[in-house]
Amino acid sequence: MTTEAIFQTQLIQKAWEDPSFKAKLLSDPKSAIKEVLGVRIPDHIEIRTLEENPNELYLVIPPNPTGVIKSEAKERAIW
Repeated sequence: MTTEAIFQTQLIQKAWEDPSFKAKLLSDPKSAIKEVLGVRIPDHIEIRTLEENPNELYLVIPPNPTGVIKSEAKERAIW
């Protein structure tokens, strides 16, 4: 599990347990994250928080890695 995934899990757990933290996480995520995890998010990074509902699905599309992956790399799997 990545550090990012561990932080996300901790934040979600805290939001489920503490309604006031959940409200702060939704309205001011950087401040809430710093308060709970002691992690300061740089100003140039934007954080958006959403609360899912049972009838919704959010698909997060990460940045395109075109500039990161070498063109010589061969595909190892197919969809």
